Amino acid sequence: MDQPTTANRARLRGIARRVMQERGLLPDFSPEAVAQANAIAGPAPAYPSARDLRDLPWASIDNDDSRDLDQLSVAQPQGDAVRILVAIADVDALVHRNSPLDRHASANTTSVYTVPQVFPMLPERLSTDLTSLNEGQDRLAYVVDMVVEPAGTLGRSDVYTAVVRNRAKLAYDGVGAWLEGTGSAPDRLAAVPGMEEQMRIQDRAAQALKGVRHAHGALTLRTIEARPVFDGDVLLDLRPDEQNRAKELIEDFMIAANGVTARFLAAKGFPSLRRVLRTPEKWGQIAALAAALGDELPAAPAAPALNAFLGRRRQADPAGFADLSLSVVKLLGRGEYALDLPGESVPGHFGLAVNDYAHSTAPNRRFPDLVTQRLLKAALRGAAPEYSPADLQLLAAHCTAQEDNAAKVERQVGKSAAALLLAARIGQSFDSVVTGAAAKGTWVRIASPTAEGRLVSGYAGLKVGDRVRVKLVHTDVDRGFIDFDRVGHPS
Repeated sequence: MDQPTTANRARLRGIARRVMQERGLLPDFSPEAVAQANAIAGPAPAYPSARDLRDLPWASIDNDDSRDLDQLSVAQPQGDAVRILVAIADVDALVHRNSPLDRHASANTTSVYTVPQVFPMLPERLSTDLTSLNEGQDRLAYVVDMVVEPAGTLGRSDVYTAVVRNRAKLAYDGVGAWLEGTGSAPDRLAAVPGMEEQMRIQDRAAQALKGVRHAHGALTLRTIEARPVFDGDVLLDLRPDEQNRAKELIEDFMIAANGVTARFLAAKGFPSLRRVLRTPEKWGQIAALAAALGDELPAAPAAPALNAFLGRRRQADPAGFADLSLSVVKLLGRGEYALDLPGESVPGHFGLAVNDYAHSTAPNRRFPDLVTQRLLKAALRGAAPEYSPADLQLLAAHCTAQEDNAAKVERQVGKSAAALLLAARIGQSFDSVVTGAAAKGTWVRIASPTAEGRLVSGYAGLKVGDRVRVKLVHTDVDRGFIDFDRVGHPS
C-alpha cells in the first residue's frame, strides 16, 4: 500500500473544523469558558455525606489512548450473587449550570471524535484531569451500587456519592485478549494485587447480565469502526476496531447502571431524560433483507425474532456478519432522547431490549449525562429538580439533534481521511462487499484501508452482502467522496 509522504493531520483538522461549523457545532471554547477552566484550583472537595470508598480495588477500562475517564467499576462477591459498584465522575461539582463551561457543553452536547482531533465537550484541564477518574487520584463520584443475582437479574440497588481512587488504568484490547485467552495479562493488570481475580469476577457478572438481556431480545450486532493510525502528523492507515470481551463487560455494566439511574429518579418522582430507540419504521426493509438471504421475519417488529435471525447469519457467514450488522443498524434508525415524566411512560430501547434507560455514565463526554447527574444530586438531597419538564423537553430535542450532527461530522471527516489515503491509488482494484443497495445508491466497503465508497457503475442486481471486485475511479478529500466502478462491467 502506498503511504502518504507529507503531513496531513492539519488538512483533516481544517476539514473537521469546517464541517463542525456547518453542522452548528462549536470547535473552540469561548474566552470566558477558558478563563473559568483555568481559574479552577483543583479537584472538587468531598461532600460531608460522601462515603470513603478509596480502599476498594477500582479500575477503569477504556481505549488505549483515552484520557477522559468517566467511570470505574469494582466487584464484591456476596454468596452466589455479585455486588457491582460503578463510580461515575462528579462533573457537576466543578461545572455549574449556566456557567460559561456549561453553556459550551449545552451548545455542543457531546465530545466530537474526529480522525485528526478530539473536540472535547469540556476543556481538557477538566475532562482529562480535574473531573477525570485518573489512576492514583482521589476523585468525587456518584456510585451506582447494584447486586447481580446468579441468574443475571438485578437485585437491590442504590445511588450515592463517594470518594474513589482508580487503582489501575486498563485498556480494552489488552484486557479483552486476556479474558478471551488469546493474550497474557497486561502489565498494569498483573501489577495490582488481586486485580486479575477482580476482572474475572466482573466478567462473569457482565456475562450474566448480557444473558438476560439477550433472552429478552437484545440485538447481537457487530459493526466495524475504523481507528486512525498516525506517524506524527502523517495518517498511515484506517484499521478496524474490533469488539472484544472487555468492551462487552463495560457495555453491560453501563446499561445496567443507566437502568438503575432511571428507576432511581422515577422512584423519587423526578422527571428525566431517557435514551430510546423506537420500534423500527423500516421493519419491512429489514424483513426484505432477511428474505433475500433465504430467511424469514414476522410481519410485525419483534426484537427476539430479529436477534435469532442475526444469530443464524453469524453462524452461516461469520465473515459477512459485520456488513449485515451495518445494514441492520442503518434500518433500525438512530436513538434519541425523550422526556420521561412521573406516572407516564416513554418507549424503551428496541436494540438493547430494556425499558428504563437514562444516559448517565459519561458526564465528561455527553451533556445529557451531566443533566442526569444534576437531577440525581437534587434527588439525593431532597431538593426540587433543577430542570423543569419544559426545560428537559427542549434539551431532549436539542441533544438528539446535536448528537446526530456530531455523528455526521465524525463520519464525514472519516470519509475525508479515507479519501486522503486512497487519493494516490486511483485505478487500483480492490475486493469489496456491498453494504447498502437502495434507490439512492449502492455502497461498498473495502478492507485496507477500512473505507466505504459509492459504486457508480455495475451495481444493477447487487444486494447487501454480495462480494464484488471494484476499481477506484475518483476521490474528493474535502467532501469525503470515494467512487468505484465494478470490475468487468461497462460504465
